[in-house]
Amino acid sequence: MKMSVATRVAFATAITLMGCLGAHAEPQKWTTVKIVTEGGFFPWNYTKPDGTLGGFEIDLANNLCKRMGVSCTITAQAFDSMIPALNAGKFDAIIDDVAITPKRKEAIAFSVPYASLCYTFATGKNSDLAKSLPPEDKVISLDDNAASSEAIKRVAAALKGKTIGTLSAGTSVTFVNTYLKDAVQVRQYKTPESRDLDLVSDRVDVIVGSKDAMLGVIKKQGSQNIALSGPCFQGGVVGEGSGVGLRKGDTELKAMFDKAIKEAQADGTIKKLSEATFGMDVTPL
Repeated sequence: MKMSVATRVAFATAITLMGCLGAHAEPQKWTTVKIVTEGGFFPWNYTKPDGTLGGFEIDLANNLCKRMGVSCTITAQAFDSMIPALNAGKFDAIIDDVAITPKRKEAIAFSVPYASLCYTFATGKNSDLAKSLPPEDKVISLDDNAASSEAIKRVAAALKGKTIGTLSAGTSVTFVNTYLKDAVQVRQYKTPESRDLDLVSDRVDVIVGSKDAMLGVIKKQGSQNIALSGPCFQGGVVGEGSGVGLRKGDTELKAMFDKAIKEAQADGTIKKLSEATFGMDVTPL
């Protein structure tokens, strides 16, 4: 039986569509993963004098890639353009101390956390703030309204009228704007280096960030007069911890990262790498 031209076209179109659907139904086989990091967020990730990348996240990324059996490239790029570049397909994963927050979940997916985060402050060792807001080992959950409200009031009173440095495209500015904006003057920075330099040069009174990052600031050359200050806050706008940022559709890659991270946590790799880098264990709780 002969088919009409219209029937033949419709038949060919159907076959083509079936082929496309079948191709899309096949999960992607990941052999190469393009990772983006900042390359300027010491000691999480940084650029060495020879131009290569180093830091806790670089070591961890290489370890995770080995566990996943894939070849990885790691490229440095400004933080504020990472999520658009990820969703545009330029990169496959973000590993840059990105806090897992409800707002970010609207735009991208995350692996399970590879590091727990709590946010604290750093100031000059001999400043009046160091005396009125000494460092505390206690971690306060922002999800515990009673405990966090009392702690925030105490911190806000000590910071009243001070100038605080935050990063302009991270969780630190959200934390300050949510809890401390009525007490302080906020100065935002595009890079940690410029923020830290202004603290050392007394152009800001205090800076805020994850405790491990603040410990990294103290270790920098020229920062010998900087010290931690105040309690450490976790949860709420600070998020669930740091995770690998991924496109929402890349469920297979997420499963691969989740498995590798859980293995690195279980065998002590995350503990070992973080203690060597930060002087503290950032293994997720």
